[in-house]
Amino acid sequence: MKKMKPSGSLKTMMASLLTLGIITNIVYCNKMVKKEELVLVDEDILAPAVYEEKIVDDSTNKKVLEEVSNEEIEVVPPREEVYDGMTMEELTAKLDNILSSDLSGMGYAYAKYSIELGVDPYLAVAISMHETGCSWDCSYLAKVCNNIGGQKGTGCGEYQSFSSLEEGIYEFILNIKRNYVDYGLLTAEAMNPKYAEDATWAYKVNNYIEKIKNS
Repeated sequence: MKKMKPSGSLKTMMASLLTLGIITNIVYCNKMVKKEELVLVDEDILAPAVYEEKIVDDSTNKKVLEEVSNEEIEVVPPREEVYDGMTMEELTAKLDNILSSDLSGMGYAYAKYSIELGVDPYLAVAISMHETGCSWDCSYLAKVCNNIGGQKGTGCGEYQSFSSLEEGIYEFILNIKRNYVDYGLLTAEAMNPKYAEDATWAYKVNNYIEKIKNS
């Protein structure tokens, strides 16, 4: 389209419109700014050009942000599984279901040290129950010397004495790690020839493992 210079009459009309404030008319409605402008589209022809702008109400936005920040948001920690699809709390409860006599309530110690040292907690508890006889009444070594699993040493005849039952449990699990797990002996069957002369030892230990799983 060929650009045309406004004629004298058109200039006069535009000046009048400017004086009357018609060319730009701003209307506030429903948080919107509506602007109308008359633009020259051809010789002596004016047409309105209309566009809208969003008005941001800072005070309203601030109120919404304050309401959100003041709400109590419950933070749910992620589920941390440590063994066999269980959390530490669930594993502790499962081990406590089988531990009895002097070993009652020591599930957390078994769970904690087994996980830390890379020993199967079911296996550690099963050997403890078999060796100490704690299904009925714990052995003298467990009761008096806090010795789990008959660990050799001093302080309790030819066996090691420990200051607490938890220390005895830790040293017992550490012994399994150092002398069996670190050599790739991870099950009762694999441990049997080295751990006990009784050929049925693994069978007895596995019976306790089944009780733990079904508890």
